[in-house]
Amino acid sequence: MNHTPSNPNYPPTSNNRPNGERRMVPLTVWLCPDPHTRDQPPGPGARSNRGRPVPAICVQHRQTIGRELAQHLISTCTSPGALVAEGFTTSEATLITAARLDRRAIALVPHFPLAQHIGTRLRATLDQQQLTRVQMRPVRPDQMAKGLADHLGQVSLVIGAPPPYETGGHNPKRGSGTGCPACRADLWMLTSEQLGLFLASAWRVLAPGGVLAVITTARHQAGRLIDPAPRIIRHAQSLGFRYVQHVIALRVPIEGDALVVQAGPTDLAQLRDTRSSALPPTVGVHAAVSLFKKPQKPAGPPGPDSPSCGGTR
Repeated sequence: MNHTPSNPNYPPTSNNRPNGERRMVPLTVWLCPDPHTRDQPPGPGARSNRGRPVPAICVQHRQTIGRELAQHLISTCTSPGALVAEGFTTSEATLITAARLDRRAIALVPHFPLAQHIGTRLRATLDQQQLTRVQMRPVRPDQMAKGLADHLGQVSLVIGAPPPYETGGHNPKRGSGTGCPACRADLWMLTSEQLGLFLASAWRVLAPGGVLAVITTARHQAGRLIDPAPRIIRHAQSLGFRYVQHVIALRVPIEGDALVVQAGPTDLAQLRDTRSSALPPTVGVHAAVSLFKKPQKPAGPPGPDSPSCGGTR
């Protein structure tokens, strides 16, 4: 499956279209199945925190932005040498992928234990030259413009996968004793509402023509379907972003014409009698990726440029 829009010569959705006119945003599908394996132990060159064993990132947070999805985003929307920024960071996937693709990357990681974990994983995976291309900064997603003050207007791609409590849902209950650093970071930032300021900061740090990628997942909570994408699209467009493409990122492999979904221990615990009237357990097989572009010119009607993710320096 390719990464090009269905009609690259047709202008994308715009805030300035005539009343009553409806345009379809190009849709594409990316295959992003990351192996469902636990983190491998750090290699001999890794420097762990005071010699303590490094806890693993849970499956939920490893799948937020896996390496396959990061590779699709970075290779499609940027050129070699470009700068990538990530907010709502939960793992090392984006940093590692950017370094291997000869890009520079900065991840916002305000929670120190999570930063320690990611740092250990980076040193275990990347060589010294690749390590020089990546860094972390201890600021929240809503503080991105302040944390990247030395790169305002220079970032080619901003990536963010806001957690449920930022997009109209509830944070899944996790025990405070969980070993996952990303889970503990969620609990630490649970009362913050950072999404709107994150989108505004993305506008400030992106270069003209830069791309904002927001990853969301629809879910059922309290008997209702929560899809955060429409709210995020409206907010981003109100800031001046152009909504250029919608991507379905499949997280599970495909064999023939079937999705390969494997149940984990949590899913097996929810198995019910086939005669039960209760809804079956849900399994997430894809994420929605909304791609926005910062216009080359801040004012004026949109031109007939392609809605694909053009790389920027």
